[in-house]
Amino acid sequence: MSNPQRDAILNAIETVTGSYLQGKVRAVKLSFIALLSGGHILLEDIPGLGKTTLALTLAGILGLTFGRIQCTSDLLPSDITGLSIFNRDENRFTFIRGPIFNNILLADEINRAMPKTQSAMLEAMEERRVTVEGVTYQLPVPFLVIATQNPTEQVGTYPLPESQMDRFLIRTGLGYPPEEVEQAIIRHGSIRDEIREIPPLLSAEAILSTQRAIRDQVYLSDKITGYIMKLIIATREHPLVAAGISTRGGINITQAARAHAFLDGRDYVAPEDVLAVAIPVGAHRLVCRNENEHLDKEEILRSVLRNVPVPLA
Repeated sequence: MSNPQRDAILNAIETVTGSYLQGKVRAVKLSFIALLSGGHILLEDIPGLGKTTLALTLAGILGLTFGRIQCTSDLLPSDITGLSIFNRDENRFTFIRGPIFNNILLADEINRAMPKTQSAMLEAMEERRVTVEGVTYQLPVPFLVIATQNPTEQVGTYPLPESQMDRFLIRTGLGYPPEEVEQAIIRHGSIRDEIREIPPLLSAEAILSTQRAIRDQVYLSDKITGYIMKLIIATREHPLVAAGISTRGGINITQAARAHAFLDGRDYVAPEDVLAVAIPVGAHRLVCRNENEHLDKEEILRSVLRNVPVPLA
């Protein structure tokens, strides 16, 4: 399947990975899959590997309004959503919108915020609206939350509750770049100044029309739907898992698989699309039994993928 919408998205991905984020192809592609699926992405890794740089680069190249929150333990929900301030001239309260009223919201080090503040984003992430002081405000579209998270065993972090983890369509790490690429990065230094000058390659309308095309034109057969359902049931019946992939998780796997098929130039979802997105979409939704909390959830899901037969064409 060849069309201008897909070509524009692929050009943006190639620009990001070729000029700004070498060695981060997988994380960049997953970020675009989250965007095209209408979801949100959680970047999780140790500090210093480029999580914030990836988020800033995406914000620049997409040409959308951008807001940023640096999460700390004293961050309040009103710092995200906004608050009403008394206007002496007009003799009434005026609502000052917070950074969440942007197309892209970067929540940097989200797990350094208190759980109450983390939960302030739940309504926004799921329903694209926020309610402040009894008044509901719609958020702009497209709306994408890019959150970064340090490993929870680090000092000063609070684990995200399962309800909020489930709101992220994709969770991925970045990992260390290849040695030769890292050596070039060390020689060249930070690219933060260059990122501020990135020309936008996509517009809000282009992204919305591509989202509609993926939703309406990429075919999902009953056989693939049945395969996804078998994977979900297998996670729920796994002996190491207390709660498997939710219904929302199943919907998200379907959305991400459609976007992956679109980027691969097909107008139908194949089993390899499901396999490509199942780990980043599904692993963080697993809730292990108490005695198994130390286990790697991605490895558990990989074992499920190996044991559930892939449907034949």
